[in-house]
Amino acid sequence: MSDYKHIVQQALSDCLTETDLPLANKYRGKVRDTYDLGDALLLITTDRQSAFDRNLASIPFKGQVLNMTSAWWFEQTRHIIPNHVLSIPDPNVTLAKKCKVFPIEFVVRGYISGSTNTSLWTQYNQGVRNYCGNDLPEGLRKNQRLDKPMLTPTTKESTQDRPISPADIVSENWMSKAHWEQAAELAMKLFAFGSEVARKHNLILVDTKYEMGLDEDGNITLVDEIHTPDSSRYWLADTYEERFAAQQEPDNIDKEFLRLWFAKHCDPYKDPVLPKAPDDLVITLSCRYIQLYEMIVGKQFVFPNTGESVADRLIRNVARAVVTRDRLEYA
Repeated sequence: MSDYKHIVQQALSDCLTETDLPLANKYRGKVRDTYDLGDALLLITTDRQSAFDRNLASIPFKGQVLNMTSAWWFEQTRHIIPNHVLSIPDPNVTLAKKCKVFPIEFVVRGYISGSTNTSLWTQYNQGVRNYCGNDLPEGLRKNQRLDKPMLTPTTKESTQDRPISPADIVSENWMSKAHWEQAAELAMKLFAFGSEVARKHNLILVDTKYEMGLDEDGNITLVDEIHTPDSSRYWLADTYEERFAAQQEPDNIDKEFLRLWFAKHCDPYKDPVLPKAPDDLVITLSCRYIQLYEMIVGKQFVFPNTGESVADRLIRNVARAVVTRDRLEYA
């Protein structure tokens, strides 16, 4: 990663933080800008780094890492479930088929971990022994591997998502029983496959989330992203057992250290203006994203041509994709 630091430093002033394409029907998410093209969606993954329900910084190449990681996993999992990808016209862009997305996130956990109020370990440590319809035995330790992966779905609501059991998903009409059972089975198959691939690359896929929907023919389809550093948590496999036995936190490659810096230097929930993230932390986080990409896909990260700005490249590639989309074959 030390070889990449200079490249990342040079890109600090050329991050993709906003898009303003001459297209209607734009939706701005925490990380992605989505343009509704009528018969397809243009999903642009930016370099925005969000936490505490707000933008913290811009991380060079983060958008490319997330988009290309998803693209790789989408291709690897086609034998399990069809996905929404039509094409990848730019390192930061996915042209996707439109689907009717289920209002449920399929969260799969292989280990009992986490520190937030809704994390499995926090709930367990507070005495909860049934979580989202899953019974939990006594005597579990933080970061312990579960006997078998656990599906802990959450609702997708306008105010705040909430954990929910399969029985309530059906009784509250979030999904039909048939759709839930099929999607739940697919989520577990995806997690099993992802865990197997991660292990081969010295990684543990700790937990992740999937989103699915119905395509125009009524087929359950994988959408959004899959097994990215933002939607998933990874630990290093070769040190896990030793560190768990010593009651130490697993070696991980994630963005927690940046969140901790903001929590130490301000109130990220209340302060109207946040301090600027130090360049050295931004560079380190960018390199971590790139490192995780290389470990996951097993090949070297390809930096874009430095002779062209990210914005100019994006506009050129998107224009070509929009013009030719009618001739694309749907996945």
